[in-house]
Amino acid sequence: MTATSSPPKGIGPRSASPPGTEPRGHIGWIVAGSLATGVVAAALLVAAPFIPAGESALTGAVLAGFAIGWAMLAALSIRLTDRPQRWAMAPALLMGLGAVLLVGLGASARTPLNWVWPPTMLALAIWMIVRVRRRLRSRSRRWLVYPVIAMLALASAGGGYETLREAADANAYPMPGQLIDVGGHRLHLSCTGSGSPTVVLEPGGGEMSSNLGWITPAVARDTRVCAYDRAGRGWSEPADTPQDATQIATDLHTLLQRGHIPGPYVLAGHSFGGLYVLTFAARYPDDVAGMVLVDSTAPASAAKPAARPPGDGGSYDATGRVSALVSASTRLGLVRLYGRFDFGSLPPRSRDEVRARAATASNLRSTIDEYVQASASIEQAASLQDFAGKPLVVLTAGSGHDTAWSAAQNRLATLSTNCVHRVIAGATHEALVADQTHSAATTQAILDVVSSVRTARPLVA
Repeated sequence: MTATSSPPKGIGPRSASPPGTEPRGHIGWIVAGSLATGVVAAALLVAAPFIPAGESALTGAVLAGFAIGWAMLAALSIRLTDRPQRWAMAPALLMGLGAVLLVGLGASARTPLNWVWPPTMLALAIWMIVRVRRRLRSRSRRWLVYPVIAMLALASAGGGYETLREAADANAYPMPGQLIDVGGHRLHLSCTGSGSPTVVLEPGGGEMSSNLGWITPAVARDTRVCAYDRAGRGWSEPADTPQDATQIATDLHTLLQRGHIPGPYVLAGHSFGGLYVLTFAARYPDDVAGMVLVDSTAPASAAKPAARPPGDGGSYDATGRVSALVSASTRLGLVRLYGRFDFGSLPPRSRDEVRARAATASNLRSTIDEYVQASASIEQAASLQDFAGKPLVVLTAGSGHDTAWSAAQNRLATLSTNCVHRVIAGATHEALVADQTHSAATTQAILDVVSSVRTARPLVA
């Protein structure tokens, strides 16, 4: 009888891995590759010419790209490894649904989604943490997946806060004045005071009517004054057309006509607003009785020849796509954090209105686009070569400018034979409208032009 010995413990039919059950694939590489694919897919979809260059469509494109990455993680982990990550289909489906709604329905889907997606995404992030902890046994869990889930949770918290704040701001700061259709979009116009000529105020670059909170009521004590918001700014609706100086001047003219505001007007423009009142005066000379340029940006004739802005002529508008994506970041509350520490020199009500409106996606998008159109606006403002002896005050900030700026201001003062150029000592560019003391010089300049128009007497330095 032949003796047999038992096999060593751990060796034998029970411990041997049946064919096809050996560990397969490397889950860490699949996680990293899938998440990277999602980022690349999002970037490619955003750049794709068949995706409209609007906030809703581009946000949907980003979500679609991320959905592809999560779906790939689920599919590849099931197919290539023995550690399937089926939980990844949940974010893939949720983001895919959001993408379909945003791309398919556009802005009409954005408002309800703003209320739905933050709590839904936060709940999903919490659920994902639980599932990842149970299912993903890899260092990629700590170094890749957890940070991504943390970003989703932060985005949902910021998005929820922003939605609540915008709703609260709409109730706290109702629109003064009225919205008037100027052709495809409505602009906000608010007029106070009485008397003629009517003063029309043009805010600076990136600003709104509330930025003129010191000046508007002071001028209204003497004559009628109208402040308005350019497209996408303040309470005004965004526009589909590029907002260069010519378009802005055209919209303003339509706004005043449809708002039944009779001219001729005294126009006052601060910074970029100076370009727009110069263009208005060139296009509608009979509607302008006088003008105040408040540390105005110089037109091309007083600066350097302007190049065409990117995106002109119907070409592929990469800048517009970047602008739309950057403005979408306001949906996460990022801009609001900055705004809480700015605009403190304005009157309290005006300060709070500016902080509330500056945090919106529409405001940021219109501000970026305004600077994209700056070259065209500078060139178009140069069309005013002679102000025909009408009263003109050029105000220049005495602090913060170089000799080139001062020289350009001097050239602006040559537009009219009835002109006064005042340099306000100690004032900065923004202080001429935002600071109570220095804005008084701007108010006085406007009233001096009003008086000159009324009496037909020359301005006094």
